[in-house]
Amino acid sequence: MMRSFLLFYIFCWSFNLVAQDPRLAQQYFVDGEYEKAAVLFQSLYQKNPSQESFFTYYLNCLTALGKQEESENLIKKEIANRPKEASLYILYGNQFIKKNELEKAEKQFKLAIEKLQPDVIMIHKVANGFIDLSKFDLAIDTYEKGEKIMKGQTHFTYNLADLYRRKGEMDKMLNYYLVGLDDGSVNLLSLQNILNAYLPKDKHKDFQSLLYEKLSEKPDQVAYIELLLWTFIQSKDYLNALRQAKALDKRLSENGIRVFNIGSIAANDTDYKTAIDAFTYVRDKGPIGSSYLDAYRQVLICRRKQIVEKNNYNQQDLIALETDYENFKKEYSGSRLSAPIIIEYAELESRYLNQLNKGIALLEELIKNPAIEPHIKAQAKLDLADYYLIQGERWEATLLYSQVDKDFQEDQLGELARFKNARLSYFAGDFQWAQEQFDILKQATSKLISNDAIDMSVFILDNINQDTLGEALTVYSQAELNVFQNKYTEALILLDTILSQFPKNSLLDDVLFLQAKIFDRQKKTEDAIKKYELILQNHKEEIRADNALFEMARIYEYQLDQKEKAKELYEKLFIDFSGSTLAVEARKRYRILRGDQVQ
Repeated sequence: MMRSFLLFYIFCWSFNLVAQDPRLAQQYFVDGEYEKAAVLFQSLYQKNPSQESFFTYYLNCLTALGKQEESENLIKKEIANRPKEASLYILYGNQFIKKNELEKAEKQFKLAIEKLQPDVIMIHKVANGFIDLSKFDLAIDTYEKGEKIMKGQTHFTYNLADLYRRKGEMDKMLNYYLVGLDDGSVNLLSLQNILNAYLPKDKHKDFQSLLYEKLSEKPDQVAYIELLLWTFIQSKDYLNALRQAKALDKRLSENGIRVFNIGSIAANDTDYKTAIDAFTYVRDKGPIGSSYLDAYRQVLICRRKQIVEKNNYNQQDLIALETDYENFKKEYSGSRLSAPIIIEYAELESRYLNQLNKGIALLEELIKNPAIEPHIKAQAKLDLADYYLIQGERWEATLLYSQVDKDFQEDQLGELARFKNARLSYFAGDFQWAQEQFDILKQATSKLISNDAIDMSVFILDNINQDTLGEALTVYSQAELNVFQNKYTEALILLDTILSQFPKNSLLDDVLFLQAKIFDRQKKTEDAIKKYELILQNHKEEIRADNALFEMARIYEYQLDQKEKAKELYEKLFIDFSGSTLAVEARKRYRILRGDQVQ
């Protein structure tokens, strides 16, 4: 009994030792103890000659130890045992490379390809062996032969495309990826990710030409249109992207969803013309479409932004937008969903079409609607107060500002109401009270309101210190009120008065800046630029210099369509005025104009 137990114990101990040998050998290898690892792997290989991993580890140990002759003998022995294993000839060829016997190496590499069998695993193994040696052409030869001997059962187009990518041969890479789309070995989304990472921007045009060529051969291949659409988006060519999106929408009956998305992308990148085209297409599908209301609203929003942000419009644009607003109002009269659009409609009438009474009537009607959400109603009150001020009804304006302030004391709407009330006092010449309110608003939770409050507080203090009676500042604040009220002629007369009566006053850069703003609104672009340039030439250390640079860049970008000049000015702003509150936006616009993808 004791003898049987002892034999069983010895058997278990021996079995456990054998099981631990591979793990111990691997640990030695990982730790870089190649001598110890080699001893164990040699033993394991001799006991298990069919176990390929033991052979590989043993060979790697010999290589790491610089034992080239032993490595070569080991490979030759393995080839004798497994002459059909094609990958062994790559290992053997690599031994000749180390000895600089290149012809012998090439002979072995050719043998590796000749020995290929219709076996997917073997083909990949041989190709990867060549890739490890950076022998990309031989890897390509391997996969091309693999395609032939597999007789269409397996495709290696993805692998071939990747190899041409590694070689930098973009045309062949693109060709193979498109073949892969056809045979199903390449997924469209994966391909887009690959192209996004590896296709240079200067190759987008070539790729588009290739896609058009492929489409002429296979007009029913939707993936080609998808890729065309994708390349146009990457190139920020939203007009052509929209054309492809419309084609797909009609072919796949997508009910405008893809077109709507293109509109959103274009709008986000301020290409409002294309965005309007996209949203109009979706809107015109009619109310049965799921995106009808959103598309309708986006048409109005983009048309408004085209006017407000780019200042690039004519009277016909204003009338067309007015008609759209009126039609929207009729269709959604009384709906709380229409409230933000009605506020914008009132802005168009009051600020751009000089129809103050109509704008005021729209907001008064909106405010009376009990279904309107309180924040929207408060915004309507603030705008209504502005329009009362444009009419000269100061007390009506301050009453509405104060109502919103009271109802939203802890909200940004309340902060905005307080800012507008302080600005109203500034317009009226009550500089001390206005400055005190702006001082308090420096702590506003809204960064925009806080920055504006800081600017106004510093502006008033600087100019009161220069002119204790505040005579020039009184004239200037009245000119600003006139600009707010769209009374540009009166404002320019007052500004000329400051230049003639107070020629050495600290307001000179502010006068130039306000003159430029007026000329910009009057579409006198060249006059506006001249005023901004005067600020940069004669007052580059003053507070308006960065604003002048930004506004001038905006004119070149949006109104004159001189993108390079605009880019140059934006760059100058964020470099020369890095501490400016406009520096972040200037850098963003610069990157967009440079063609970067900006969120």
